[in-house]
Amino acid sequence: MSTTGPTRPDPGPTSGFESVLDALDAERRARRAVMSTSADRAARTVREQVVEGRLRSGTRLPEERLAAAIGVSRNTLREALSQLVAERILVREAHRGVVVATPDADDVRDLYAVRLVLEPGALEHGTAATPAAVARVRDSVAEGYAAADRGDHAGIGDANQHFHRAVVSLAGSPRLDAQMDLLLAEMRLVFHRMGDPEAFHAPYLADNDRICGLLEAGERGAAAHHLADYLARARDHLLGELPA
Repeated sequence: MSTTGPTRPDPGPTSGFESVLDALDAERRARRAVMSTSADRAARTVREQVVEGRLRSGTRLPEERLAAAIGVSRNTLREALSQLVAERILVREAHRGVVVATPDADDVRDLYAVRLVLEPGALEHGTAATPAAVARVRDSVAEGYAAADRGDHAGIGDANQHFHRAVVSLAGSPRLDAQMDLLLAEMRLVFHRMGDPEAFHAPYLADNDRICGLLEAGERGAAAHHLADYLARARDHLLGELPA
């Protein structure tokens, strides 16, 4: 397996936002219907763009164009953006409006304080660890190895996000799933501050595989212990490389 090869060029915040607008508009047209005017739905759409790495720290979000791309009114979008500001995914800046947030070291410490409680707990004690749910964890591991084999570091990062989301889903709690979506959105913004954010994930592929293997073997306590150690190492890794 090779983890080297061409990486995706960084399009920068501005051009990245243009591609997000195009994708959102295409999705809306494909549905042949205007999206519900629910602010929660609009917030979830924008949040998912952050989780999947399409909206990056510092990207300004012009209301009129974003509302049109999603298919909601500007008032609905404003409500959605205010929700995301409260979630610390977006911030309001003087003379710029709403922009995607840029987390700092204190944010990293707080994010991992939550993750170290949430993820090992879901892994060890979750009541929804059905064969289908465990298979989703395995699928995310396979997704990461496949991305590594083709030298797609961004794909490794995506797969890692999917792995942690699948782990929390073992709890069978919609509330925890929603909380994990918020954490993953903030984590993606942390990774964007790294000098080589995609390559950061590659060393953890083997950890994901081992955790999944323990889960499949029914050794959930051991899997949770390994995950807690892994998260602590990842936190320290990030803090050691995060720009001042």
